[in-house]
Amino acid sequence: MNTFIMLTRLSSQAVTSPKSLETLEKKVMERIRSECSEVKWVHNFAVSGPYDYLDIFSAPDVQSAFKVSTIIRSFGHAHTEIWNATEWAQFKDLIRDLPEGQ
Repeated sequence: MNTFIMLTRLSSQAVTSPKSLETLEKKVMERIRSECSEVKWVHNFAVSGPYDYLDIFSAPDVQSAFKVSTIIRSFGHAHTEIWNATEWAQFKDLIRDLPEGQ
């Protein structure tokens, strides 16, 4: 499984009240569980700054991550960015045998 980090920014039309955020979340997660059953949520955070949420999930491939992003965009009238991520220990293993730089 691959790890993905997704940043989401909701549009002002997506949410009519603070309580509607929870309703929106339930609808989105039901759809993701139905359409992308292989995707596993690792963490989700509300963040301050240019984005509203940061989610970490695992998926078998990029296509599955795109499905998640598309579902969120369609329900939440949102902007999303998805980044593929590698744990630091795995990254060190990957680069350990690379030739030295100039």
